[in-house]
This record gives sequence, structure tokens and C-alpha cells, in this order.
Amino acid sequence: MTVEVSKAPESDGPGGSAGSGAEPPAARMPPVDRGESALDAYSQVVSRVAAEVTPHVASLELRGVSGGEVVREGAGSGVVFTDDGFMLTNAHVVARSGRGVAAFTDGSETPFDLIGADPLSDLAVVRARAGTPPAVRLGNADTLVVGQLVVAIGNPLGLAGSVTAGVVSALGRSLPTRSGRAGRVIEDVIQTDAALNPGNSGGALADSAGRVVGINTAVAGIGLGLAVPVNATTRRIVAALLAEGRVRRAYLGVVSVPAPLPSAVAARAGQRRGLRLVDVIAGSPAALAGLRRGDVVLSVGRAPVGDAQGIQRLLFAEAIGVPLPVTVLRNGAMVDVIAVPTELTA
Repeated sequence: MTVEVSKAPESDGPGGSAGSGAEPPAARMPPVDRGESALDAYSQVVSRVAAEVTPHVASLELRGVSGGEVVREGAGSGVVFTDDGFMLTNAHVVARSGRGVAAFTDGSETPFDLIGADPLSDLAVVRARAGTPPAVRLGNADTLVVGQLVVAIGNPLGLAGSVTAGVVSALGRSLPTRSGRAGRVIEDVIQTDAALNPGNSGGALADSAGRVVGINTAVAGIGLGLAVPVNATTRRIVAALLAEGRVRRAYLGVVSVPAPLPSAVAARAGQRRGLRLVDVIAGSPAALAGLRRGDVVLSVGRAPVGDAQGIQRLLFAEAIGVPLPVTVLRNGAMVDVIAVPTELTA
């Protein structure tokens, strides 16, 4: 928008004469475009993030052998997260092949091999056989807020180093995933309006400080992209993939949704939300422990829970076969049960 400054009326009074053309200082100022400075600031942030993060994002080309010839079996993106060449990507990117070639924006290329994949979180770790750029900075998606600027960097449609920007349009989304017969919901998925296209999968979603807070995973519709959050749970999954090549999970057998607590219960429990059980799988550890549909879970393992991630972050290998105390609200009363998780199998 352009703001025009009107000239002061000419006069014969002191300091000027009619027709002299003298103008006060304000009238001699050029028009001001008030949108320009804001646009420049926005552009500067996006450009700075792109310059910092893009060198750490690889274009992954998956390759296999068919009929004795090397063939292309897929493509995606990967993010270097260690200085010794480990890259984070999506499990669905490497599902058809465990090896390929990683190309970086500086023109360097290196073969890579699959270290481990976890379809239930849609995360995978691959390692370059040769040198890579140093590790990108990882952030914490749990600190994001709706409306916050984010920058998506990847290789959509084979176009390396593509950058799009947008905002966090929603938090706490759920993304159903499946591996064989086992199903899981990735909780706290980041929804953004930064444009994502095929090939962006496995790329970086960065905040305005250049920290990677998500791994782009899906295009959910026009103007709607989803990213797996980088947080404490993600770090545990990555650690398991690095150590064992897979993620062993404990299984309870419940389906839950967040639910507000009555004020009296909230005051007594010291929390405002719990998890209402909408389904308890027959024969599951939760059913054997006596949990019922309609129960509101207040704590698991003596720790309060208010979202599904609160349970899922506990259900890793160390919880298998270990008694797990669960406190629920049932018919206005707090009930304690002990569940013994089993190992989740495909």
C-alpha cells in the first residue's frame, strides 16, 4: 500500500511566498510502501533458513537390480543428522529398496545403505558410505505454536534443493500407519500449508531459527502437508534404529482420545485432561488388566497422561513384560489396575 503525503498550502506568510514552490520537509519525502519492509523481513528469514538447512538435505534415489540391470525404484529426501553420515528419512521412502545414491546441492554424491526402518512411525535411518555435509541442527516440535513460520526443504519431483515456506496450520494431528497387521497412530503430527509434493518425503521442516522440527511425510491435500515431529519420542525411535535396526514396542491394546476432566477430579489429580478409552481390544493386556471402554486414563507408570503420546512414549522395549500401573477414572471414582504389556508383533 502506498501512502501519499499532501502538500501544505502555499502562502505569502513568513518563510515562503506564493508560487515559490517551497515545500515543508514532509512533503519532500518519497512515498512509503509499508508492506515492503515486512516482505523483506519475511524473505530474509526464509532465505537464511534455506541457506543454513539446504546443504544438509539430500536427494535420495533408491536403486535395485532387475534382470541384471540397475533400476530406479523410488526417490525422496533425507536429512543429515550426525557428522558421520547418518540421515533421517521416511520409512515409506526406503520401503522398496535399502540402498541407493544420495546427492547434495554442492554436487557431491555418495551411495547409502539402510540401517533401520520403523513403518509405524514412518521413520528410517540410512548411512552414507562416503563423506556428507555436517549434521543439521535438530529442534523440538513440542515448542511449536499454530501460526509459526516453517520452511520445507526437499526434492519434490526430482528438483533438488526446493524450498517452500508457510506456517504451522495445526498441531496434534494424527496420521494412521500400518505395518502388516499392526496398526498405530502417529500422534502430534505437524500440519503445514508449506507446499509439499512427491519427493518431499523425508525432507526437512525447519523453524525460523534453522532447526529441523519435523520430517515431511505426506501430502494430505492441496495446501495441506504433514510432518512427523522431531521430539523426545522421535529421538528414542532413532536411537533404537541406530542400535538394533528396528523398534521393539510394547502393546497394551487400547484406543483413546483426549478428554477434559471434571473440575473436582482435575483439582485432585493435578491435571485438566485424561485419555478416554473408546476401545479396548479383546484379549489384550489392557483387557486382561480390567480396563474398560469409557474409562478415562489419568496416569500410566505413575506419570500423568493427557494425550496418546503420553502412553506411546512409554511403550518401548523396556516396558515389555513389566507390570505397568494404570490409574483410571470410572464412574466418578479413581481405580488402579496393573497391566503387563506384551511385545507388539506384525
